[in-house]
Amino acid sequence: MSMQEFKKGIFSLTDTPFGYTLSMIGGKWRLVILYWLVEYKTIRFNELHRKIGTITYKTLSTELKAMESDGLILRKEYPQIPPRVEYSLSEKGRSLFPIMEDMCQWGLEHSGKWES
Repeated sequence: MSMQEFKKGIFSLTDTPFGYTLSMIGGKWRLVILYWLVEYKTIRFNELHRKIGTITYKTLSTELKAMESDGLILRKEYPQIPPRVEYSLSEKGRSLFPIMEDMCQWGLEHSGKWES
């Protein structure tokens, strides 16, 4: 990990590369949504809602719109009745996979739940 000094007018954490990364994956739901998109590649809204389980429809919709705006996910709408919408990771979203893998490895090493 590199926490090298960043000297470009830092006034807050958001002025750093770390802060930017945190803004992309921070919050209660973003990593959870990213996890399921990694697992399923493409997933419909209701299926994603069922997988997460404890998120409201409104919150999931808001998070998906924000993540699409941030360029992390792709939304594909099919013109049919009833409407069908699928979500998948964009290239930018897929680039977060190594960070998620590192988080999984950290969990393996420190939780004590999955020891062999």
